[in-house]
Amino acid sequence: MKRTLIASIAMTSLILAGVVLAKSTRPNETKQQQIARGEYLVTIGGCNDCHTPLKMGPNGPEPDRTRLLSGHPENLVMPPAPKPAGPWLWSGAATNTAFAGPWGVSFARNLTPDQTTGMGIWTEEMFIKTLRSGKHWGTSRPILPPMPWQDFSKMTDSDLKAVYAYLRSIKPVRNQVPDAILN
Repeated sequence: MKRTLIASIAMTSLILAGVVLAKSTRPNETKQQQIARGEYLVTIGGCNDCHTPLKMGPNGPEPDRTRLLSGHPENLVMPPAPKPAGPWLWSGAATNTAFAGPWGVSFARNLTPDQTTGMGIWTEEMFIKTLRSGKHWGTSRPILPPMPWQDFSKMTDSDLKAVYAYLRSIKPVRNQVPDAILN
């Protein structure tokens, strides 16, 4: 009886692992399906929350869809950041694309496929390595708060490849984001 129960649990575990693996590898997915899944992951992952600048709309701040995922607007020069104090340890710009805290000031990067100001020259391997390591270009400076790269590092390779495919499919936006200001 005990052996049967253990064997049954082991078989169920193997079947579930196979289902999870099959869902994470997605071998028969077309390019369009991969892009659509990438768009879904970008949306539920909240990427637009920081990488698409906000603009004032009739009901308050709303994403500026003409600058989808283009990062902090290059023409918006920020004044000196407030010093973190008391329970307010970090703050954000009205566009929700610049953030100040104990690390300094970070600016949401341009994720569009623009060749000179965005991710146009990034390879899929660089993109995945960046989100797995928490290092810009997978080898350089650390990715700064509030970017939750630690959460994205847990995504499957298939998910990260879908996100990359989606980012490659959107309109390139020429927007030179300023470099971070480190404390």
